[in-house]
Amino acid sequence: MSGLFIKKKSVGPVRRRRTQGNDSEGTSQKVRKKNGAHLREEIESDSDTERAPTRKKPNEDEEYLEETAQEKKLRLAKEYLQQLQEQEAERKEDEEEEDQDVIGNRLQEDVLEQRGKLQRPLAKELLPPDPTEIRLLRGHQGPITCLVISPDDSYVFTGSKDCSIIKWSICDGKKMHKIPGGRKGSESTHVGHTAHVLCMALSSDGKYLASGDRNKLIFIWDPLTCQNLHKFQGHRDAVSGLSFQNGTHQLFSVSHDRSVKVWNVAENAFIETLFGHQDVITGVDSLSRERCVTVGGRDGTMRVWKIVEETQLVFSGHEGSIDCVRLINEEHVVTGADDGSLALWTVSKKKPLTQVKRAHGFYGDAGLEQPYWISSVAAALNSDVVASGSHDGYIHVWRCGEGFRSLNPLFTVPLVGFVNSLQFSSSADFLVAGVGQEHR
Repeated sequence: MSGLFIKKKSVGPVRRRRTQGNDSEGTSQKVRKKNGAHLREEIESDSDTERAPTRKKPNEDEEYLEETAQEKKLRLAKEYLQQLQEQEAERKEDEEEEDQDVIGNRLQEDVLEQRGKLQRPLAKELLPPDPTEIRLLRGHQGPITCLVISPDDSYVFTGSKDCSIIKWSICDGKKMHKIPGGRKGSESTHVGHTAHVLCMALSSDGKYLASGDRNKLIFIWDPLTCQNLHKFQGHRDAVSGLSFQNGTHQLFSVSHDRSVKVWNVAENAFIETLFGHQDVITGVDSLSRERCVTVGGRDGTMRVWKIVEETQLVFSGHEGSIDCVRLINEEHVVTGADDGSLALWTVSKKKPLTQVKRAHGFYGDAGLEQPYWISSVAAALNSDVVASGSHDGYIHVWRCGEGFRSLNPLFTVPLVGFVNSLQFSSSADFLVAGVGQEHR
């Protein structure tokens, strides 16, 4: 497994520009305005004094005439403290207005995210990682097939064909825990997988880890203790994809038996089965809405399942088997296929918005060239950055153009092997790749 720490051009933390009028410039203008008003009041007071110097209160000059030096220091100190208190009161008023703006902006962002219109322009901030920043973590005895990063970006789980699951620390790259795999035939005694682990998912609150295997089983784990909590059975073939709906404990699972199943993990309950794909389902993803998106291998379709309405939308555009899928936001999707193409979609159109043929190039003798097939894709959530993996020796990072109508290469990262899984961290500060010597 490789941890790819992609640098950002900005050195400090990137601050979002406020969408409403109270930006930092507006705040400073407000302060200047207040100071200016205070200054004008003093000027008008002075000019009044010039015009009518005789309107002085009686004994005004004599008030401090017999004041000692110590008393004068005390009086000036009190006046200074009073001035500081007034400034502090003004600052608190500004901060309260700022806090209201932050809450308002956050609500506005949530609305845009639900509509699929929230976009973080990350592409201009990313730089290719320095070779010294690429960290290799070794521990599995077989090819890594899947991985998932914790919501707080502190650890990552990896699954492998050796039937084991390893929990890694992001900060130092050390193993935190290993769930060992069992031998075939030991299902009745071994707690865990006894067949290739093919997929994993982690709930958005970090409370449940789900893993699926070639033996038709789904295991539910406690991510903190790595203790087994439950086991779901029901699929009639290998479980090839898992995804939790954000903000819930509802789990979507897909299988080579061509079905999509919905589970309630907190209640250890099965909800329903959805049918439609005409070939093995190779991937699934979901976000906050009560729906999921799946790809059906050689049936050449991507499908959006609306759980509440019990309907499905069918999309087609790739010429080969669609092997991987990832939601960029609630409205846009990236997919990769074994014909070497990478496509961007919107859920409102049945054809791709844009498609890059032979995205990773091709290999073979002249006249017999074959494209490097796309084995994994990743997307930085609500951004303009996606990544794709193959076995050409590179991970490709792409920039989504205006309206997601184009895909432009940003840079490549050298990496030998089959990139079977890719995921950006929540902060998009790093990218983790699960690599093996063969396809998952």
